[in-house]
Amino acid sequence: MTETTTAPPGARLDRLPFTCTHLRVLTGSGTGWALDAMDVGLISFVIAALVAEWQLTTAASSWIASAGFAGMAVGATLGGLLADRIGRRSVFALTLLIYGLATGASALAGGLAALIALRFVVGLGLGAELPVASTYVSEFAPARMRGRVIVVLEAFWAVGWTASALIGYLVIPNVEDGWRWALAIGAIPAVYAIVVRWGLPESPRWLASRGRAAEAERVVADIERSPALFGTRRVEGAATAPASAVAASTVGERLRALWASRLRRRTASLWVVWFCVNFAYYGAFIWIPTLLYTQGYDLVRTFGFTLVITLAQLPGYAVAAWLIERWGRRATLSVFLAGSAVAALLFGQATTVPMILATGMALSFFNLGAWGALYAVTPESYPTSLRGTGAGWAAGVGRIASILAPPAVPLLQGVGGVPLVFVVLGAFFVVAAAATWGLADARGRSLEE
Repeated sequence: MTETTTAPPGARLDRLPFTCTHLRVLTGSGTGWALDAMDVGLISFVIAALVAEWQLTTAASSWIASAGFAGMAVGATLGGLLADRIGRRSVFALTLLIYGLATGASALAGGLAALIALRFVVGLGLGAELPVASTYVSEFAPARMRGRVIVVLEAFWAVGWTASALIGYLVIPNVEDGWRWALAIGAIPAVYAIVVRWGLPESPRWLASRGRAAEAERVVADIERSPALFGTRRVEGAATAPASAVAASTVGERLRALWASRLRRRTASLWVVWFCVNFAYYGAFIWIPTLLYTQGYDLVRTFGFTLVITLAQLPGYAVAAWLIERWGRRATLSVFLAGSAVAALLFGQATTVPMILATGMALSFFNLGAWGALYAVTPESYPTSLRGTGAGWAAGVGRIASILAPPAVPLLQGVGGVPLVFVVLGAFFVVAAAATWGLADARGRSLEE
């Protein structure tokens, strides 16, 4: 028996090139990620349409977004705990099924109360899916390219958000009951859940951590036989110690472990970053279509502006993916958050169409690049037995901010107009940038280290 096959799963995965199986895991998870983004993005266009169709006040319509984010807060915390308990793949598929069915049902909502209730259920699935998917993919990726792979996964968000912008631009203003048809399209994840459940492998690192060594061996062996797409197999270096089987622990024990002495600083820093980034991101991007509409632009022009701004997300991800393995996680994340702060301040002062587009694109570029880096560093902060719980609870704390942001924006706008809104959002970006320096930077290191 060779040295390679006697090494633990984590060490063997870290030595591999990027294979066809890695690509299948990345694109399979990324498709779910894009569908998630499409749903979150669609609601911003739906809100703008309902303000016109149902004559909703901005305060009333903000509860549509907040209900979804309340569900996401619950979903993220429960999803992470379940992912550590029953596996990454199973929870990933379940989240797709929940939010796909609930989004389709939202298309039939007859009033504000029903839509708010359904958006909470949608949020349960959406909130769990993102931290579980990033944890899942990070546990397959070789250490030397893990950060870049996670940023590429996050880039699928731009694909989904762009799809939502296209649906918002082409369907909602041009088709009778266009917002209902848009939400009906959002039911696609329910079908895709079947593909995830039976088409993708379970994480071998998680299997090994649960004492299921034979299953972990089969998955790793399949990846080792998979054709390489780029990179070379590395055989140097000592094998990483295998993950030991972990007895089923209680929720309380897992949560206390997040605040043990060796993890306390990174947990606190992650929670601050997640909270601030969520508040600033959703405070801006959920409301941009409505803010533009209330400033006198019609729906078609407003949605057109939003589509152009959204397209700047892709180069933001591309640059972050390139820098994250060169500068490291903390430097890349802090620079992109600082850029987001400056762009937010400038967007709040923009009054002409060229300035709205230029500053909006800059905000989109920096903010989504920061999201890519944040999703890369989060699962790297915890050992395998706690990775789903740690990532899920960080995301859950962030979702608390996303609940608060939608109703806060109309209040801020009433006090000081759009400029004050984006001054406050910029301040949240600054706090997040400072908090990144309490995070661990695991560039090039095994997840087991």
